[in-house]
Amino acid sequence: MTRPTTLVVTLATFLVGGLAGLSGSSVALTPLAPQQQPTFRSGTRTVPVYATVLDSDGRLVPGLTKADFEIYDDGKKQDITIFDNQAVPFSAALTLDSSISMEMNLPLVQDAAVQFVIRLAPEDRGVVGFFNSKIQFSPGLTDDRDGLISYIRNNMTRGNSTQLWDALNSAMDQLADTTGRRVVVALTDGGDFGSVLSQDDVMNRAQDEDVMIYAIGIESYYHNGMEWTRTRPGGSFKRLASETGGGYFELKRSAELNSTFTRVIQELHSQYALGFSPQTTDGKTHKLEVKLVKRGLTARARKNYVAK
Repeated sequence: MTRPTTLVVTLATFLVGGLAGLSGSSVALTPLAPQQQPTFRSGTRTVPVYATVLDSDGRLVPGLTKADFEIYDDGKKQDITIFDNQAVPFSAALTLDSSISMEMNLPLVQDAAVQFVIRLAPEDRGVVGFFNSKIQFSPGLTDDRDGLISYIRNNMTRGNSTQLWDALNSAMDQLADTTGRRVVVALTDGGDFGSVLSQDDVMNRAQDEDVMIYAIGIESYYHNGMEWTRTRPGGSFKRLASETGGGYFELKRSAELNSTFTRVIQELHSQYALGFSPQTTDGKTHKLEVKLVKRGLTARARKNYVAK
């Protein structure tokens, strides 16, 4: 299987797996510059695995070597053929809930999204979207941080519904034509309402195309026209992050938004890039597990891949 991948870093010739922009935006974003040469080279058949390593206190652990890791494919230990402990550039689709229940949180959501963009490394790429009854993304992946910040400040839409699953699928559309690590960072205060697609549809696509999903859930308190209501995201949102190797953060206070988006950026810049050559291309879904040799450390990585 030789399909390129791109977060929730896809690289050339994986075993695993349109820019949709709205016209009429007031923001003109700078075209993409050439992206850094990926860690996973073309001409090889490699399963890429990106791992976040934490200690028992939840702190990020730098400075590990290949000998500290073990990868298991359907329970069988694999030889690690690729290892990189340097920061790997990524393409991120920042996907933000701006439905009516989020109204009181929206100024803080904008501030947090700006902090995320500011902390992108020079070789990272980003695109920003808002979802509610509609789904809207900035014109395309770019390293123009000023343009992305302007879009966040000036192009936020509002609506009643929360088309969460459709929005995550549209976020993956934004990343479909790029190479390297691909990440979707999504924020919502509740479950899906109004999507055509299901959570399983989103999960299957993310696994097939090796997209990492970071899920940020926040409680909201709003008036629905009859009474004051408190919302919170469902467990299926958390599961997307767990299965794809991203992180899940559940916030009870909107004041935590800035620090949470900063943490996501820190994790993305601290992940280890691992790879192995699969023993079969049977077209089936294989279970993946990353273990650490040292006690007290845990790795968060995607839990499966499709052996195309």
